[in-house]
Amino acid sequence: MKRTSVMADTDLAPRLRLSVMRLARRLRQLDLAADGVTLSQLSALYVLHAQGSMTLGELAAFERVQPPTMTRLVTRLEEDGYVRRLPHPSDRRGVIVEPTDQARQVVEASRSRRTAELERRLARLAPEQRARLGELVGVLDALAEDDA
Repeated sequence: MKRTSVMADTDLAPRLRLSVMRLARRLRQLDLAADGVTLSQLSALYVLHAQGSMTLGELAAFERVQPPTMTRLVTRLEEDGYVRRLPHPSDRRGVIVEPTDQARQVVEASRSRRTAELERRLARLAPEQRARLGELVGVLDALAEDDA
């Protein structure tokens, strides 16, 4: 039975999910041994880099982990010099977590590695495939929008 180039709607979601997950996993794997941070720590650093300083609770909510988990993660990042805790300006019991210059360097290095790998993979595609993929980036952006 010959497979057609048009995908059935019932096949689209599972195949897209698998392709996106596999590509994301391959890009994340570039960071496994680099910079001495875990993927969970790197994810938190990405958030702080993009969103700016925030409370532990906000960071835990953003990363969808429990506050005690985030507290342990931030403690390790602080010990390693990637973040610093500052007193919360209006809550005497709270703290603000801010990334250090070292954290910014780690995030930029990670982005550079991931971008270079993706560029290498894209270069293997035919020009028509790259053009089609370029047209679909906006569609993928729309799918990734957080509507929760």
